[in-house]
Amino acid sequence: MACAVAGLLLATPAMAVVVELKDVAADRIERQRAWAQGQTPLPSTPNLANLDGRLAAKGVNKGSPIFIRIFKTEAELELWVRKGERFVLLDTYPICHWTGTLGPKEREGDKQSPEGFYSVTQRQARHTGRWSKALNLGFPNALDQRLQRTGSYILLHGGCSSTGCFAMTDPVLEEIYGLAAAALRGGQERVHVNVFPFRMTTAALEAHKDHPWREFWGDLKAGYDSFERTHVPPRVAMCGKRYVVRDGTPGENGDARALASAPQSGREAEQCAERIAERSPAATGSQ
Repeated sequence: MACAVAGLLLATPAMAVVVELKDVAADRIERQRAWAQGQTPLPSTPNLANLDGRLAAKGVNKGSPIFIRIFKTEAELELWVRKGERFVLLDTYPICHWTGTLGPKEREGDKQSPEGFYSVTQRQARHTGRWSKALNLGFPNALDQRLQRTGSYILLHGGCSSTGCFAMTDPVLEEIYGLAAAALRGGQERVHVNVFPFRMTTAALEAHKDHPWREFWGDLKAGYDSFERTHVPPRVAMCGKRYVVRDGTPGENGDARALASAPQSGREAEQCAERIAERSPAATGSQ
């Protein structure tokens, strides 16, 4: 099981954790230490005791549709809530721990946290075992499966240690889980979770132009850009072994169907291929 939760290993933190973290976001080590020493909430955590006040300040209600974005390099999770026809940012939460490095999860046991477009239904919000409250992101999604990526039970959960999941600490997870469960009970079919390697500005992607995952990240950037532009969760499909994105429609709950194949024949298939060509590194340069 890809997200079997590891112990903190305080007695031998250096070797075990450094190998796991590899080359990015080394502050995860310090967050684990702070959590183990009871130094919580972590810096930049919202005031969890005043959720009602924070919701009121944004003009939204518990039970409204939500949308989640995760950024691995920054170790941050954004939670957005629908207000009118678009979504507004409720808060940004620090991620206590995630494992691996930049790039998608490829196989069971690689200790890599995934990247891509995922979604959580009511069924995925029910979990047994150590984490009775957790959100199963649904890895591998349809594209992961097409690419023969393997793994299971990639969760948003509590605590501050994992192998492949996103550990949020118990109080933060309690709040996120409660908002997601309320949204699903309120009629949202699925909560979409977009997982990115970093905040996907043009400058950030340009800084990684020679990275082996540059083409894949270009497809993720299309989803990032769509939401930045519209504040409506994007609609995502597959074209061959690539994501293809179009803007969501204002007023939607952000619960469009799960990832599925785009049409593979006729003019729609041509448009699908054209979208991918437009986003290729050769065509877009730094875009």
